[in-house]
Amino acid sequence: MAIGTRSYTRGFLSSSGLPPGIRALLISNIAVFVITFFAGRRLTGTLDLLMLRPSDVMTHGYIWQLATYMFLHQGIGHILFNMLALWMFGTEFERLWGTRRFLNFYFFCGVGAGLCVILGNYLFGNPNVGTGGSSGAIYGILLASAVMWPDRQMLFYFLIPIKMKYFVAIIGAIAFLNSFNPASPVSDVAHLGGMLFGYVFLKLPRMRGVDPVG
Repeated sequence: MAIGTRSYTRGFLSSSGLPPGIRALLISNIAVFVITFFAGRRLTGTLDLLMLRPSDVMTHGYIWQLATYMFLHQGIGHILFNMLALWMFGTEFERLWGTRRFLNFYFFCGVGAGLCVILGNYLFGNPNVGTGGSSGAIYGILLASAVMWPDRQMLFYFLIPIKMKYFVAIIGAIAFLNSFNPASPVSDVAHLGGMLFGYVFLKLPRMRGVDPVG
């Protein structure tokens, strides 16, 4: 795959509009968050069925949780980071690959991250703990960005210029180290799983020869 060096500011700030896949994901995630935020406890039973709980998937066959958990975010900061990253880094992939392939990639990373959560919780954690959020898919997008455009500049915390490959290496290392902390409220296994499946997707035969734009 070719390597680009242009700034990400050209990637999304020059956009004339959101592509349909990104737009649908943003709207659906934000809508679910607003509904659950205001409905509160009235949706507790429904949320329990939609959130990824390894014991539910393995014991009761609730396999839909591998997809539905991606739309459940806990806290404004959680959804803000994920949706901002989806917009900033996902938009170019959809324009490069097309909507169908991008959505395949997004859910491949998210479902793959969910499988890693199930495996990790059964081996080292608590399979009755629920997980929610699209972070696995987002980390897959970030990993793909680092693979395809490693030398592009981005602003870390909107202040510090850093190459994409170093940024992803840093957040990957943080997720790896935090995965050994049982008290961490973040599903770092999902982050690492999303990155793993993002890399696998890029290595699929149909992705060979796909070069970035510009």
